[in-house]
Amino acid sequence: MAVQEARQGGADPAAHEGGCTCGDCPHGAREGHRRAVAAFLVKRDEYATGQGLPAAVAHSASASRQWVSEELAQAAEAVAERGRAEGAAWLARLRQRTAVVVWAGVVVLLLVQALTAIGAGWTSARTAGLLSAVLVAGALTAASWFHRARGGALAPVISEDNRLSTSRAVAGSWVLFLAFAVLVLVGRLAAASGHRERDALIDGLELARGAGVVTVLAVVCGIAVLVRRVVGLRVQGQRLQKVRAHRPRAADLLTDDSGRGSFADIQYVVINGVALAFAAVRLARRPDQLPDLPWGLAVVVLVSAGTYLAGKYAEGGRPVILSVVRAREAGDLDAPIRTGDDIEIRGTGFVPAGAQGADRLARMVVRVGAVNVHVPLVPVVGGFDNPTDDLLTVPVPAEVEPGRVDVQVVTAAGVETNRYTVDITE
Repeated sequence: MAVQEARQGGADPAAHEGGCTCGDCPHGAREGHRRAVAAFLVKRDEYATGQGLPAAVAHSASASRQWVSEELAQAAEAVAERGRAEGAAWLARLRQRTAVVVWAGVVVLLLVQALTAIGAGWTSARTAGLLSAVLVAGALTAASWFHRARGGALAPVISEDNRLSTSRAVAGSWVLFLAFAVLVLVGRLAAASGHRERDALIDGLELARGAGVVTVLAVVCGIAVLVRRVVGLRVQGQRLQKVRAHRPRAADLLTDDSGRGSFADIQYVVINGVALAFAAVRLARRPDQLPDLPWGLAVVVLVSAGTYLAGKYAEGGRPVILSVVRAREAGDLDAPIRTGDDIEIRGTGFVPAGAQGADRLARMVVRVGAVNVHVPLVPVVGGFDNPTDDLLTVPVPAEVEPGRVDVQVVTAAGVETNRYTVDITE
């Protein structure tokens, strides 16, 4: 389609095979990002092995390091721009994908009802369930159109850092399920002809029948709101570092910001998924009342929610400088720190979760006195030797006056460390 549009507009069709950044060409944005990443990795590994250095800087270790760092920072920013374009195009495609998945679920429900109706016959409960699914799917499709630039139906569960929120996804699943269950009862009530049947359906909405599932709904919705508040306050208080992702991923529901599996998130999703499956079976077996989730299972969900909330309180932490020493290579004499020397800043939390990309690492700054020093990128095959989460190496610029000066690190998330005082001699 994009190639056809390019031909009609007189543009080069090859431009839509990876280099295109058009807003209406998501395939081109995705392919362009992939190629940019591949080119950056090749360049990084070449510099790591000493290839590609100009002769003017090859004779000086500090000059070559600075030149390589600047080149990699510029290349990484280009990759980041491609990544943002690819992320926006991916969100635009997500609206159609979510709509397809939602309506595919309706078709699956119809097939299951048709198969289970063999021998038992078609009932009003099956009709009410199918109509309820159509209404829910229609509402989700309409909502996805209004949020078509933000991920469609998934827009409410995408958090401010452009990742899927586990707490919102779990709460949203329970809200949709309870809405479907109530619509089933409404459909059955509309089709009921006898007073006794209508009274029984109304009794099915009594709190005593669905106390367990209502309690779970209240807790998971409260957890979703509370977690957002907790994360926001911790970020503002510089006790938690958050870096925006290029686009949401399904793995966000089970991992932390760095992509590692998170126990708190995994157990929360698994236990709530099991409870939802149990509630769905109860609704299918007894469509005349709210699913009566047993209190034992409800308590298990509440314990899981408490564990998840505790995990949110425990994660993260402010970066800390523990010590600053003069960097020493083999054969160097022991000496105090002077201007022009390299210093090693040792500590923890310098690289926030999700900030391992070169474009994020290039944003790190070290304040030496009143001078801001950008942390140089030192490539090695497969990654970077500097900066790391617990060690930074930067030169002391000539603009720093001798004497006692404060050293402070500013991470890619904008969080500042404590100040560490060092002595600079002439």
